[in-house]
Amino acid sequence: MEKNNKIIMKSQFVLSNFLWRFAERCGAQLVTFIVSIVLARILAPEDYGTIALITVFTTIMQVFVDSGLGTALIQKKDADDLDFSSVFYFNFVVCLVLYGVMFVAAPLIAAFYNDATLTPLVRVISLTIVISGVKGIQQSYVSRNMLFKRFFFATLGGTIFSAFLGIGLAYAGFGVWAIVVQQLSNTTIDTLILWLTVKWRPKKKFSWQRLKGLLTFGWKLLASALLDTVYNNLRSLVIGKMYSSADLAYYNQADKFPNVVVNNINSSIDSVLLPTMASAQDDPVQVKAMTRRAIKTSTYIMAPLMMGLAFCAEPVIKLVLTDKWLSCVPFMQIFCITYMFYPIHTANLNAIKAMGRSDLFLKLEIVKKIMGMVLLLSTMWFGVMAMAYSLLVSSLLSQIINSWPNWKLLDYSYFEQLKDIMPGIILAVIMGCCVYLISLLGLSSAVTLLIQVPLGAGIYIGASAVLQLESFEYLWSMVKSVKAGKF
Repeated sequence: MEKNNKIIMKSQFVLSNFLWRFAERCGAQLVTFIVSIVLARILAPEDYGTIALITVFTTIMQVFVDSGLGTALIQKKDADDLDFSSVFYFNFVVCLVLYGVMFVAAPLIAAFYNDATLTPLVRVISLTIVISGVKGIQQSYVSRNMLFKRFFFATLGGTIFSAFLGIGLAYAGFGVWAIVVQQLSNTTIDTLILWLTVKWRPKKKFSWQRLKGLLTFGWKLLASALLDTVYNNLRSLVIGKMYSSADLAYYNQADKFPNVVVNNINSSIDSVLLPTMASAQDDPVQVKAMTRRAIKTSTYIMAPLMMGLAFCAEPVIKLVLTDKWLSCVPFMQIFCITYMFYPIHTANLNAIKAMGRSDLFLKLEIVKKIMGMVLLLSTMWFGVMAMAYSLLVSSLLSQIINSWPNWKLLDYSYFEQLKDIMPGIILAVIMGCCVYLISLLGLSSAVTLLIQVPLGAGIYIGASAVLQLESFEYLWSMVKSVKAGKF
């Protein structure tokens, strides 16, 4: 009886933190999405392309901000103030060095793209690296202690403030600087609120011995993240260099729409799943159960959203961004299919990290990136669309690679995972084909979407209930529990 009560209390605690994290992601992504729409209507695609050129480099630098140590602090069973303080001071010094590198490299980046105006833009937007260094360990403390309510207020505060500032500057005619200031102010306010709401502060102590221990685990995650980030941004780098900034803007803008959905769901699950799995790392059966539930449930939710967006891409772009962005449509459809399978990646990799196998994590990244580079180098000469398709193929193959270790670690094979997710995916594809038929009627974009969205939801939910899909019944039982006040 006592054991059952503990399990129920833990489930309630995990669900509560997931809901706070999900609310934070939904709120932030909704505001960011609206801002990006407003800015896209005001600014030219070339302005977005300019920012995309810069963020290729700043995103890579951001990987070093954490150095894999944040995840190491979450995974370590007995991490204390000495561990957190040591990592904080180390990370802050690293961030100062990284900003110095970006400041000096700014003219070289501008020369690489043959655009001298990029130099001041790079130097200003790179300040986010230093600010992120101040915020990083606070975020790890929040994640380790499952205090995701703090994220909600910090993220939403920074997002809303920066939204008004960015839109105001865009209307005032500041062009690309409006996007720069928006991103910088977002990170700054987010950090400030987090420091005000989270009581942890670095202590006046430092242990190189503790840091070395954390680095032993963390450096492999750093190397993995660096490989992943460089690879993911390499397409933007190649597009910006070989093709036009407008091509890069279409490519990146198409990514934002499915990303709004994916970040809300996937990052919420990711944030809560790792510390929860890490707490059960000595029980592979329990970790497998968590992994399986995460894959089944999140894919069941993600599949209809991605398929629906893919089949409704054209009216969405016309209505939200206007006809000048119609070149985004085929890219968006490719990204939707790619992101639909992200829950498999996330759950499998979190299980590997929770089990303390950062060595396997790194090996997987090396294999995946070699494969991805071969695909990229083979397609980069044939246009941006060919490069987008290579990303889709790479992502599908990466599913198999990511799941491979858990066949032995958790006795959970890739074929078993496919069996778990296929009912939802097949139903989502059928639903997508049905809503696509509405677009053939020649109605306006607004009317088309007003019919497609409720029709798609009705088909997917109704068919799930009739077919009694396990994931639907699980979610429905959760909804009834919430209504009954059990969570």
